[in-house]
Amino acid sequence: MKKSWWKNGPLGVLLATAMIAGCSAQTATQTTQPDGDGTSKSNNTLVISSLIEPDTLDLHKTSWLGNENGLLYEPLLTRDTTGKIVPRLAEKYEISQDGKTWTFTLRKNTRFHSGEPVTAAAVKESFDRMLEISPVKGIAGPIEKVEAADEQTLKIHFSKPFAPFINVVISGLVSPIDAKTAKELGDGFGDKPSGTGAIQFEKRERGASLLYKKNPDFNWGPEYATNKGPLHVDNVLFRFLKDDDTRLMEFKKGTIHVLHDVPANAVAELQALPDVEIQKMMDIGIKYIAFNNQHPLFGDVRLRKAVALSVDRDPLVAVALNGFGKPIYGPLAPTIFGYSEAIENKAKQMYTRDLGQSKQLLADAGWTDSNNDGIVDKDGKPLSVELLVSQEPAFSRAAQILQSQLREAGIDLKITVQEMTTIKDRISKKSYDMALMYYGWFDADILYLIFEKSNATSRMHFTKPELDELLNKGREAASEEERIRIYEQAQEILLNESPWVPLWVNELVTATRGIKGFSLNPYTQYFILNDVTLDK
Repeated sequence: MKKSWWKNGPLGVLLATAMIAGCSAQTATQTTQPDGDGTSKSNNTLVISSLIEPDTLDLHKTSWLGNENGLLYEPLLTRDTTGKIVPRLAEKYEISQDGKTWTFTLRKNTRFHSGEPVTAAAVKESFDRMLEISPVKGIAGPIEKVEAADEQTLKIHFSKPFAPFINVVISGLVSPIDAKTAKELGDGFGDKPSGTGAIQFEKRERGASLLYKKNPDFNWGPEYATNKGPLHVDNVLFRFLKDDDTRLMEFKKGTIHVLHDVPANAVAELQALPDVEIQKMMDIGIKYIAFNNQHPLFGDVRLRKAVALSVDRDPLVAVALNGFGKPIYGPLAPTIFGYSEAIENKAKQMYTRDLGQSKQLLADAGWTDSNNDGIVDKDGKPLSVELLVSQEPAFSRAAQILQSQLREAGIDLKITVQEMTTIKDRISKKSYDMALMYYGWFDADILYLIFEKSNATSRMHFTKPELDELLNKGREAASEEERIRIYEQAQEILLNESPWVPLWVNELVTATRGIKGFSLNPYTQYFILNDVTLDK
């Protein structure tokens, strides 16, 4: 799992190839680490295989957050495993009547890894630093100032109401860092971070691993964990392995306890092993076809709908994902605030594959197969469009299926495989027809980020004043109920206009062995390590 503030397709993932020295020759429960005097000792170490090595451990300088770097930090609030908002570093929060001031009452007796107390003044310094240097500070909303009203009371003032802030807090983006230590270390803070999490930094082998040790002073575990104190394990080791065969081999050998992002074609094999547990959760985003709505072709809603009605999502999930996913027809995944089952059902009724209707829409737009070659044409020109696709294997498989499906409707789909950075550049310049993309976020405000006309991150270049008005209202609404109503209206517009084609939600699979008490939080996408013990 990785979380980005909002996802740009597969995101240019950094994949590490090397294994940490010494691990392959010993069991995962006994990883040898050096003492300060150069001698070695055996530690009770939880070993996790991960695909993604963090760019930095400095929360304010990274553009994505996952277990690999996010577990260092604790949010002010979180959601439990049922989706309910529960305390973390803040005991409670209040929102002013005008929606412009958020007040957090901090938990007492919490400390950063450095030993510095977590006070309102310290959290204010953390916010100030984030607002100054974070590359993704804009997603935190229109913050005017942050105030430490007293030792335990933090006030965040906005220039206008910003309802999505609750999910910004839960995401971990604004989790407190030890700003005093960050100021002392400067650029070195990313190599020696200080947060408030149950694990704290110990050692990094770039390209190979990250070693954390348990925080011995930690006693503010989440409500949904039995163990509120220090972890039962002494260390947590993330190993960054690129090759799936290597990851699977190490897991089956017992040198890895947690295999995250299990390759879809390996799940059945691992499920058959008697001592392996499989846990699944749905992703917090969707995969979709992005139309360039400023393109002469896709400026016509009939053509957009014809493409949407040509798509059969079931084979995409069954073949491209080996069944580990769920077809999606509406704009939001079920794990995102603002998801509406009524909207999803309506979208399914509107856009379940119907080749007859697709061909009729093409004909209405003037596209017919005049020479019986299987491809519709207009004014002597065949309907040929380009689909930009990243190198991710599942995307490549999905693109080939889409190519076959669209051809049945008479559309010639050309697949162009490019690096995601190139695809994003072409999208920003409106130099594309269609692209296979995805997003991930915790809140329906993602629709503002990728559709609202004034937003620089808009992808589909789709303009609809009524939609923009609703998406702005959704940011300022006073209650969750009001926001849900607003987002339902916004999603109705997206259904009727079809500026994109939602395709599927991934099902994330994690395999564990040799441990007990491991679980996943589907609403934060984080590992829950508080109750983990190793089998002896």
